[in-house]
Amino acid sequence: MSFQRTTLAALAASLFFALGSFAWAGEAYLTELEDLPLAPGLTEQAGGMLFESPTGRIVEATATGDLTTAQVQGFYQQALPQLGWEAQNGGYKRDNEFLRITIDGSRRTLVVHFSVVPQ
Repeated sequence: MSFQRTTLAALAASLFFALGSFAWAGEAYLTELEDLPLAPGLTEQAGGMLFESPTGRIVEATATGDLTTAQVQGFYQQALPQLGWEAQNGGYKRDNEFLRITIDGSRRTLVVHFSVVPQ
């Protein structure tokens, strides 16, 4: 009986974490960063920029929403490592790219700026 409960609890926990890992799978992605999901509650703003060069891409994008800084940080701290981004020097590194996410909470609506540069 105890074994069954333990097994059931382990399976439930595994399912919970697996579903949590794909929580953003149905969400929107940034236009210029097609492999970077928008945190639920953020809306991408027009005017993003993508420049590709032999050394890599340079991307700028902005999103806004009625979220807290902690909610946005928490989402990306969970999502980005699962997408191959490694936390490093106040941003995230993947392959030869460096992603910096800057959050401005001084306005009524939170402003999130995404920047990718070759490294």
